[in-house]
Formats: sequence, C-alpha cells, structure tokens
Amino acid sequence: MKVAILYEDNHLLVVEKPVNVPVQEDSSKDLDLLNYLKDYIKVRDNKPGNVYMGLVHRLDRPVGGVMVFAKTSKAASRLSNSIRKHELNRFYLVVAMGKLPKNSDTITHYLWKKRKTNQVYSVEQNHPDAKKAELSYEVLNQKEGMTLARVELHTGRSHQIRVQFQAMGTPLYGDQKYGDKRVKPHTQIALWANEIEIPHPTLKEIVHLTSRPPQSEPWDIFKDI
Repeated sequence: MKVAILYEDNHLLVVEKPVNVPVQEDSSKDLDLLNYLKDYIKVRDNKPGNVYMGLVHRLDRPVGGVMVFAKTSKAASRLSNSIRKHELNRFYLVVAMGKLPKNSDTITHYLWKKRKTNQVYSVEQNHPDAKKAELSYEVLNQKEGMTLARVELHTGRSHQIRVQFQAMGTPLYGDQKYGDKRVKPHTQIALWANEIEIPHPTLKEIVHLTSRPPQSEPWDIFKDI
C-alpha cells in the first residue's frame, strides 16, 4: 500500500486514503488503513510498543481522498468534539449519472441502515429508525450524460451521499450498490473526499487540505475543470 501524507505534526496525521481500502479492520481481513499507518509510524520513527492512532471520521471502502487521524488521545478527543459541534467541514467531488434537479441546492432525506446487509435506504421521516441526512451540492459541469458536482456534508450518515443522490434519481457513476447498473462490474465509484477544514486540536488555526481525484474514467472527462 502507498499512502500519501498531506499533513503531519505531533497531533495530526492527514493522508490521502487509497480507494478500495477499508479504514479499519473488517470481516474481509484485508489490510486496513488504520493498522497500516500504525505500523508505518512505528517503523519510520523506531517507536517501541504500540503506536496510538485515533480514528475520528470514516470513509466508505470504495472512496478515496482526504482523511484525518489523531496521533494523540488529546487530539482525538478535541477532534471528536469539533465534529459534534459541526466544526469539521467536508467537501466531496462526485460524478452523477444524469442531470441534477437544480444547479445548486441543499437536500434533506431520512435514512435507515439495514445492518444485516449494510444497505442504507431513504425512508419516510416517521420511520422508527430514520436518521436525518443533509447535504448541499453545486453543479460544476455536465458532459456525456453525467454531472460533476461539489458536495458539502452537513451530517455524517453511513453511505449518505450515495443514497441521497440515488434518491434524487441520479446515482453516482460506478455505484452498483445504489443504482448505477449501466457500467461494467468492478468499475470504481466516482466519489472522492476532495477537501477538509478542521480546527487544529492545539493551535488556534484551521487546517485546510485538498486532494484531487485520479485522472481516470470518469474523472478525466472533466479534467479541464
């Protein structure tokens, strides 16, 4: 595994998560990003014993891009508090199939996760296990029956962007789990964690980092943007 480090100090480690890598250990037993980074830091810095690495937010396995880890328990606690106070701003790039209803909008759905199948559904607000999901999007370009959009998350629900775009009738390119049946099997989903803004846990400043999606299909269609 090759992982690009975007920012690092004594409290934070911000990396570019590779696609198709689990964030933490799961039933697949594939090498996960959290344990990889612990081992990497242990060897690089010649640290005795276990290396602390705090997981403060998540990305779906197929998704690549900016991801923040805490290198101390103090940083992990403060970052988690920042997330609870909605001080963590996350932006994504997506390629959706079809045309979005508006050029920009804030949309709200109510989502329910079926844990046995790890599938998320858009349901009515009065569903007993429904959780509110909200995001904003801005259309950047449209080409070849697809739409490039920038998305800002206001809540952090499981599979949120994927399900909300499916609910609008514009599933993400390559997302065969949530509605895109028009591409070949094993096509990579067009969802990328492009940008993050977070208060530094010890310094009075905002850490702002970006990551560009790969120049492969369908991202290369919009390479001029």
